[in-house]
Amino acid sequence: MIWDHVIVNGNIVTEDQSYPGNIYIKDGKIVAVTNEQLAGDAMKTTDATNLFVLPGLIDTHVHSRDGGATHKEDFYHSTQAAAAGGITTIFEMPNTNPPISNKANFEQQVANFSSKANVNFGVWGICLGDLNNDDLQELNELGVIGFKYFWGYAVNKENYQLVYNYEVGMDNIIPPCDDGEVYKMFAEVAKTGNIIAIHAENSELINHLTEEVKAAGGKSYEDALRARPALAEELTIGTAIAFAKDTGARLHILHVSAGCSVDRIAQAQQEGVSITAETCPHYLFLTNEDFETKGSMMKVYPLVKYKEDQERIWAGLDEGVFSLVCSDHAPHTPEEKQLDIWNAPAGMCGVETLAPLMLNQVSEGRLSLQQVVSLLSTNPAKLYGIYPQKGSITAGADADLTIVDMDKVHTIRTEELHSKSKVTAYDGATVKGMPVMTIVNGVTVMKDGEITAEPMGKLVTPNR
Repeated sequence: MIWDHVIVNGNIVTEDQSYPGNIYIKDGKIVAVTNEQLAGDAMKTTDATNLFVLPGLIDTHVHSRDGGATHKEDFYHSTQAAAAGGITTIFEMPNTNPPISNKANFEQQVANFSSKANVNFGVWGICLGDLNNDDLQELNELGVIGFKYFWGYAVNKENYQLVYNYEVGMDNIIPPCDDGEVYKMFAEVAKTGNIIAIHAENSELINHLTEEVKAAGGKSYEDALRARPALAEELTIGTAIAFAKDTGARLHILHVSAGCSVDRIAQAQQEGVSITAETCPHYLFLTNEDFETKGSMMKVYPLVKYKEDQERIWAGLDEGVFSLVCSDHAPHTPEEKQLDIWNAPAGMCGVETLAPLMLNQVSEGRLSLQQVVSLLSTNPAKLYGIYPQKGSITAGADADLTIVDMDKVHTIRTEELHSKSKVTAYDGATVKGMPVMTIVNGVTVMKDGEITAEPMGKLVTPNR
């Protein structure tokens, strides 16, 4: 036997254990995991002594802006950033141009992404209410990872792009769906058996409060929090839970930011509602107090909130309320992010810093490596129906692996990010624990921070 790649002397980490072993790879698949030396020659051998070998990490929430605002980011750069950060698979959000709303757009975007993918990728389908309810089953059969609904956003009539700051009377704009339309959407997604994931913010409340706060001359981050309070997230989650209970839809709450939301989700889970949730590093590592030094670089939606919210989210991780942690990678230009709190767009780079920030929590004793594997690999793979193809180190699984050095100290520098637009709230942050090799389909795409292969990522679809 001639092995394509053999990884020897590694500490293999799964969701529930760590053990020494060797991994044998052939034709993009893991053939054997053993503490023995198997017969045969290897085209490539990696000595992983003192390193940890994790099942390939997955970022389920990425906005690469391709097509669309490719002056900010594109799929080539976002997947390079993913590889540099130890991520072997990303899930691309559907609010692209064109949006992933029907078969033609799905096929167009998959072709677009496939030519640029430095890591594997799945794609989300978008829910636009009556505009594409009839397309959801076909999208599901094509292999979307799940369906996303941007609750409360209006839609441009010409290109079906989301309108983030809707005002009554806008020309050529379809107003946000009312509750009846959203209920119907939940029912249609439920028929597919797939997930409906929601951006949970009550736009009517936010619009009303924003008008009040601006009229009073509000300009601070505290004013922004008054305009977009935790209540806006909690209200929408409450409605979504009721719809999920009635329709049987599999509900997933995106980027949870508020402690009260954690309580609502935990209660629904205890009641047997089919509901899962995610959070992001900015809600784990930043609070309102950081705005003084970070400024609009830390502006995301939902907004980063208070210390008590952060503490409840951490507790939710320990309690198992959250299935996963993801980046919500959404770059803008540095010039845009320098604007004031009202005009700066929400979002920043995240796919490259997700794993280092989480690994640092292992070094600080807040998480175990097994928990990192659960939150960034195995749980996402199981939730989205791609396990054990992804998220596992077992014979027959895809050879997607993330090798980390828990002794490596690294300082995050904005200018060193691989994204097209380099914007982050973590510039200057020092972490201990870094991905040092990213292996995708058996190919080493990153080593010691350098991209080492041409684009070769593949579309990932759920195991139906």
